[in-house]
Amino acid sequence: MIVRDRPSGLSLFFVIRGSVLPSIWKVLLVNIAVAVAVTVAHGDLFDLKITLTAIPFTLIGLPLAIFLGFRNNAAYDRYWEGRKLWGNLVTNAQNLSRQCQNLIRQSEPFNANLGLTDVRVRMIYRSIAYAHALRHRLRNTKEGSDLKGLLREGEWGQMQQATNKPNFLMLQTGADLGQCVKEGRIDGCLAAVIENTLSSMVAVGIGCERIKTTPIPFSYTLLLHRTAYLYCFLLPFGLIDTIGFMTPFVVAIVSYTFFGLDKLGDEIEEPFGLLENDLPLDSLCRTIEINLRESIGDTTMPPPLVPVNYRLM
Repeated sequence: MIVRDRPSGLSLFFVIRGSVLPSIWKVLLVNIAVAVAVTVAHGDLFDLKITLTAIPFTLIGLPLAIFLGFRNNAAYDRYWEGRKLWGNLVTNAQNLSRQCQNLIRQSEPFNANLGLTDVRVRMIYRSIAYAHALRHRLRNTKEGSDLKGLLREGEWGQMQQATNKPNFLMLQTGADLGQCVKEGRIDGCLAAVIENTLSSMVAVGIGCERIKTTPIPFSYTLLLHRTAYLYCFLLPFGLIDTIGFMTPFVVAIVSYTFFGLDKLGDEIEEPFGLLENDLPLDSLCRTIEINLRESIGDTTMPPPLVPVNYRLM
């Protein structure tokens, strides 16, 4: 995710980092080159004069802009829903830490130094591992040291064999909670409170997977993509007889807008990826880890992530 102050004045026109321009400059350059060629030839193709007026481009341009707006709104809804789901995960992880510390009874006072042998510490650390595992699952990346230190060695090995690693971790946490109920370390009604929190964390993961595995219909995206390209590449023929040498400048502005909107919709449609405008899942996982380690008095907290060259991962 790009994190920077909004530029003002002339600097607004020279910002590259965070702009969609690096993703569309090639096709934009080709479009401008076509517009320049049409301007030099004054709309002639060999001995054939291609006659187009601005009327069809007016009729097509307005619906195209509206449909691009609708498509980008749908893409942003997916992006914002993903951010709300991860916000819920941050909340539920903190609730789980508080509930484990205060509702589960143990013979020893709660202390992070008890490590993974204490069921309370183990459940809290596992919720950190759940956030990391969910991030890796959504991004199709491999789990590494960010999880290994949070789980017992045997559990780490079992997780490597699991297809759905976040779900495996929640099953293990549920099993620990059930064992606490059997051993009388927590009352059933209080265990239900923790169970509700675990269910909410699972719901976050399922909601994220729903977004990831259900894209905007491809035919809709393809139709807009084709129409935008045809419109921009044919536009010089409709403008040359009206505005003459200014045709490439107008085409550049219109093409930048349409190509940019099309590309931006592609980026935010899949909010869990690694593109510049995707959600900062690394930072959100780090926030969860810092919050939970601090809540149990763990002094080995990692530093919060900060934007690098305006980009927050």
